[in-house]
Amino acid sequence: MRALSKFLPENFDSSKPIGLIAGRGVYPKLIADRARSNGIEIRLIAFEGEATDELYYSFPEDQRARINVGKVGKWLKALRRFNCGYTIAAGQVKPGKLFRGLTPDIKAASLLVNLKRKNAHTIFRAIADELTANGQTSLDARAFLDEDLATKGWMTPQFAKIEDTYLQHGIEIATEMARLDVGQGVVVRKGTVIAVEAFEGTDPMLKRAGGFKTDQLIFAKTVKYHQDYRFDVPVFGLRTLEIMKEAGIRAAILKADSVIILEKEVTLSEAKKAKIQLFGF
Repeated sequence: MRALSKFLPENFDSSKPIGLIAGRGVYPKLIADRARSNGIEIRLIAFEGEATDELYYSFPEDQRARINVGKVGKWLKALRRFNCGYTIAAGQVKPGKLFRGLTPDIKAASLLVNLKRKNAHTIFRAIADELTANGQTSLDARAFLDEDLATKGWMTPQFAKIEDTYLQHGIEIATEMARLDVGQGVVVRKGTVIAVEAFEGTDPMLKRAGGFKTDQLIFAKTVKYHQDYRFDVPVFGLRTLEIMKEAGIRAAILKADSVIILEKEVTLSEAKKAKIQLFGF
């Protein structure tokens, strides 16, 4: 079944439904559409206050559940009811939910109390272990999206010359911040670090960088060295592009085969219109 996607396991069984664990944005819908187009049955676990109504109501009533992000026990019960053999996680959850409004059930609380470090990586890895025990294999969240990933080289025309040394500096800083588990994105300018992404996420970082009102800013987005692609896969889409325009950031460099470009054809077209350069490394 590798022909479906190079990110699926060798022993992937296409007859088993996939439980889509969905957060914010268009990413979950993209996964659902691609899986369905390949004849894969999909069931939906939609996070309350995160997943869109459009996505939720696109599923039959007996194939969907809307559940609070902290009610892990209810996720597991719904996945068993749906007879899912796999899960795939797509879409963001508001970062503050890890601290406010999580309202964990007994299952989630027992997971959290055993974690020495509490971040998206450790929390979701613990959840993946619970999913395995529940009978589901957590899939690489790039599955079915092979054509939507950043590719190496210039993905848009070069509207302005950028020195290779400045591109390399952005890559090095982003890579080091990811290694330290600080964040996956940075903004640099001519060898100077302007902003680093931390817990608040990409959009606030880009807005902060734009506050300096300077030119030749470069946004670099990468992944951790040992990235767990079952969760927390970085994405770049129209929303990020719009914030870059507002912030005056005219270039982005994205890790090839790792960063998903949402609605890729439209996003690249809009980047060209805005004369924002996108480069894959």
